[in-house]
Amino acid sequence: MRKYFIDNIRWLCIFMLFPYHIFRIYNAFMEGFYVEGSDVIVTTGFIVATSPWFMPLLFVIAGISSAYALRKKTKRAYVKERVCKLLIPLTAGLLLVVPAQTYFAERFHNGYAGGYFAQYILFFTGPTDLSGYRGGFTPAHLWFILYLFVISLVALPIMSIYQNSKWKLAPEKVPMWIVPLLGAIPLLMNPILDFGGLSVGEFFAWFMLGYLLLSSDGLIEKLDRRRIPLLLVTLVMMAFYVGMWLLQLYDIVAVPMIFFGVFARLYGWIAILAILGLGNHYLNFRNKRTDYLSAASFPVYVFHQTWIIAVAYYVLRAVDSVPLQMGLILVGSFLLTYATYELCRRIPGIRFLFGIKHN
Repeated sequence: MRKYFIDNIRWLCIFMLFPYHIFRIYNAFMEGFYVEGSDVIVTTGFIVATSPWFMPLLFVIAGISSAYALRKKTKRAYVKERVCKLLIPLTAGLLLVVPAQTYFAERFHNGYAGGYFAQYILFFTGPTDLSGYRGGFTPAHLWFILYLFVISLVALPIMSIYQNSKWKLAPEKVPMWIVPLLGAIPLLMNPILDFGGLSVGEFFAWFMLGYLLLSSDGLIEKLDRRRIPLLLVTLVMMAFYVGMWLLQLYDIVAVPMIFFGVFARLYGWIAILAILGLGNHYLNFRNKRTDYLSAASFPVYVFHQTWIIAVAYYVLRAVDSVPLQMGLILVGSFLLTYATYELCRRIPGIRFLFGIKHN
């Protein structure tokens, strides 16, 4: 039986990307972005509070989804699906979507005055630090699709061996006091293939935690029954984590970076457990609206950041009020992203390029 709460959590996460990436424009922790506005502590706090669990949750969901998929699909069908849903849209996104982000970055940071197609050549040939925040080649937000494609293929032999073995884990029998401690596993895997703070090893661990543990109906039911305590613990840890970050930002207290690394994984893991428990209880349903949002979630992920940066570039130049800037960027990028999705899903060739299901 399809777990609709997984689909609903996924599209809700995609919705969260709009404020998350808009707030990156206003971050106060000395990290660049394609276009930049004023430093805003409140919105930066939102980024700090959500970043320990936001992307890990998407990898956990991908691991859970892979467990369900491999119960009814062959390995060949799974690989074909990964190619069609991940590799082809990744390639299309790098060619058609991401260069626009560095076009506006070049104009905003470097005073670039040339045409778009001239910058398109620069995108593939110029020097780069791979972030693309000031121009040059970058996978941008599509790093998630790249990592997920690689991790899915690397994990497939492990998943196949496990699926065909006689020995199986019984996650529902694991004592609940042990489950939160498993958040240490991604931290231990962090040094493996870490590129600019995005560790393949760590996200592989999140994916496998989803596959091996959180695909268990029994464990999800245990999380459901403990959803309120998990939520309360998550909120307390969130407040503590953001508080420590603020103390560090204003040099009130020197907090060792190892603390942030360890605490962030533990907090992120407990937040994921809480979200899955709450999702199973409150979000395990479907209707026409959720079906639409679920189908749109992946292409919306591909398109959203380019529209955020494009709209922000012009809004920052035309509007002085920061709250009004944020509102205009949010509404404008949201409408343009979904308009792009609606256009692309009506064109067969484009639909295929961006992994859009034919309705």
